[in-house]
Amino acid sequence: MFIGIDHGTTAIRFASATDEFKISRSEAREFTINDLARLGRIDEIEGIALCYSMGDNFTAITDITRLSNRGVVTQKGAGEHVGGGTRVFDEVAASGIPAVAIPGIHRGSDTDPRFKAYSHQTSPEKIGIAYHVSKDLGDTFVVSDTSSNTVTLLIKNGKITGAFDACIFAPGTKHGALDVDAIRRVDSHLETANEAFMHAGVSSTMAEDLRIRTIAMFAAMEIASMLLLAPDAKVALAGSCAPSIADEVQSLLRSDIAVYDEWSASRGLSMIAEDIACGKKEILGIPVDI
Repeated sequence: MFIGIDHGTTAIRFASATDEFKISRSEAREFTINDLARLGRIDEIEGIALCYSMGDNFTAITDITRLSNRGVVTQKGAGEHVGGGTRVFDEVAASGIPAVAIPGIHRGSDTDPRFKAYSHQTSPEKIGIAYHVSKDLGDTFVVSDTSSNTVTLLIKNGKITGAFDACIFAPGTKHGALDVDAIRRVDSHLETANEAFMHAGVSSTMAEDLRIRTIAMFAAMEIASMLLLAPDAKVALAGSCAPSIADEVQSLLRSDIAVYDEWSASRGLSMIAEDIACGKKEILGIPVDI
């Protein structure tokens, strides 16, 4: 049995090839490795692939025990630190079960250099989503993950070309780019930049009847911009908002899209764990170093 662990914004999701469960990030502060028995016998776990926070201080898929600072530059920055993800990471690292950590995509990553205008492109759980989608859509596609935040990736010829991170372009329900008003609040010391980021999603900025339509429009715009680099790419949506926005995104793009649910990241990570155990040396262009 192989397990994928998705460190998401609001929950941590665990999946095998046949089952899944999730716990809130607060609940995860009490996690023990024996909780994985909800997916099957602990002694039958052959490998784990997990992600942690932004994954921005390494570039290869790496044995979890060889990372420094759990694979991040700092705990400070965009997002909320609760402690649940840290607990899960440390429990897995101490378990003795073979486990790899997935890096985020950032300036050190091997992507189209033009995307490196921004320091960070995507956190590592989106790699799990993309790998899951690749099993269905092939080597060239765009996938937009829409939930608390919106992140869109382009995979071309089996390799990640680049991505738009949550704080750059399209909003999600909670997070988004800092606009002029947000910058003024930060400059006036009414909020920190991170607090402004946490309040830039449509739940804070849009009337309720426009929230889903707004996420759909901006997700479609991100996808359309990626299609400039790969006009014939297939398109997928993932994340908790995907079913709600799928029809409108499809209408805006005037093309068919594949829709994946909130489990696509953890399922994709379990696939990565299995394929690495079978000897695969790279995942979507990311080298494996174990």
